[in-house]
Amino acid sequence: MMTVFEVYLAPGTATANLLSAEVLRETGAQIMTLQEAEQVGFHGLQALDGAGDLRLIAVRARDAAWIHRCLETSGAVVSFRAHQVD
Repeated sequence: MMTVFEVYLAPGTATANLLSAEVLRETGAQIMTLQEAEQVGFHGLQALDGAGDLRLIAVRARDAAWIHRCLETSGAVVSFRAHQVD
């Protein structure tokens, strides 16, 4: 099982500021644009109109709580939602 986070970035924020290198290394999380996600088989998600720059973060379910905490405390994130994927 996997969790995909739908993350809207603050204006002017780069993807590199979203998660630290350590978090990415330890969790194996993958940060993707909507177009990149569609290329690897994720379909059916659409960006909310006017919500900002969208990134998707795919991570194993066991690491989802860690990513959730990182997103909650990040100044780079305006809002996010989590989706469970089988």
